[in-house]
Amino acid sequence: MSETRIGGIAAARIAAFAAEEAKVYAAARPRTRAALAAGAEPWLAGVPMHWMRDWPQPFPMLVAAAKGALIEDLDGHRIDDFCLGDTGSMFGHSPAPVARAIRAQAGAGLTYMLPTEAALQAGQLLCDVFGPMRWQVATTATDANRFALRVARAVTGRRKVLVFDGCYHGTVDDAMVCLEGGKTVSRPGLVGQVEDLSLVAVAVPFNDLAAVEQALAAGDVAAILTEPVMTNSCMVLPAPGFHDGLRDLASRYGAVLILDETHTISSGLGGYTRVHGLKPDIFVVGKCVAGGVPTAVWGLTPEIAARFAAYDATRPSGHSGMGTTLSANPLQFAALVATLSQVMTPANYARMEAGAARLCAGLSKAVSRRKLPWHVVRVGARVEFICAPGPLRNGFDAARAHAPALEAALHIGLLNRGCLIAPFHNMMLISPATTRAQIDRLIAAFDAVTAQLLET
Repeated sequence: MSETRIGGIAAARIAAFAAEEAKVYAAARPRTRAALAAGAEPWLAGVPMHWMRDWPQPFPMLVAAAKGALIEDLDGHRIDDFCLGDTGSMFGHSPAPVARAIRAQAGAGLTYMLPTEAALQAGQLLCDVFGPMRWQVATTATDANRFALRVARAVTGRRKVLVFDGCYHGTVDDAMVCLEGGKTVSRPGLVGQVEDLSLVAVAVPFNDLAAVEQALAAGDVAAILTEPVMTNSCMVLPAPGFHDGLRDLASRYGAVLILDETHTISSGLGGYTRVHGLKPDIFVVGKCVAGGVPTAVWGLTPEIAARFAAYDATRPSGHSGMGTTLSANPLQFAALVATLSQVMTPANYARMEAGAARLCAGLSKAVSRRKLPWHVVRVGARVEFICAPGPLRNGFDAARAHAPALEAALHIGLLNRGCLIAPFHNMMLISPATTRAQIDRLIAAFDAVTAQLLET
């Protein structure tokens, strides 16, 4: 009977390696274990946010401090951080201009439901960096996507959103659908889900323009909501001509094209949209846009803004379903201005691109040297190794490529060797603060872990 293999590695070896690494991790963190034992009980499932359980180590790592591209845990381990808050700290932890702006604003009030002069400056900077749109501020990209969909439905009078199978747009209910047997269904695993989401959404495969057109031809799709690159799965790049086709189909069938750049902001200054000359009707970006202060922005083209203004003029006053009390607070504006003007710069992006290219090449060489059936993909400062052959075409391919047990073993092996990558798939980011030495340490750690996994 042949042994089970995952990504070209024996499943039994993966399990044994993971068990060994879990012991190493636990033994190295006595202070963390003691602190969790004393203080975790008040939290549901022992963590303040449930996805903190998604890391592969036997118990969470407690962070004592973070600066630049380094994290120090409670037990004094200094770790090269390539997760960077899953993009939230893509420009490094506490960039100096953002830290100064926060300190300056802290003494002048944190929220008061009125704009500041910095808000006016931020608006112009958003236009300079991302394009001449009409902007609004939210607290999370989930909120921004939700509000963008409301606008799209308002200006089109239609109810459905088209999303791509395997997508992720935060916790927007409308996007929590997938394809099963060619039909759009609510995604399995949703907590407390009682509504039939296929009434408000349709899922099609990424990179399939024929499927997009077929869905749009029904005449009930208000918006196409997509990332330029599928990132919250094993990363899937757009096929040549895909985005031009999306733009053409959206215009032809009267749907609003929404690009969610919350992850693909790694692509370069202005995101994938500016780097590749895309033309969305609504643009959304969050996470790192204010240097780590919880902030998202969403922008409408002048044409969509005018259509929404006409709709809004006929709407009864009262609850719009858009906006939260703490959104557009002065702390966000201070951090936005600092990030857009001093952190999100061409020079920083050039440094990030060069580092990511170095990482991508190093990981690819290690994969080739070990003769593993894997591939490495990069979008600007974002790099991912995928434990399956590539390239991937769509969410179905990405789901089949995902190898949770193998990925978990790799993640904890890298962490024990001083390198932290994102717990969600195999994402790594290069910040302006990331050094060549840190990149080389990650490559060496990856090479060492894969070598041990292949031992018989």
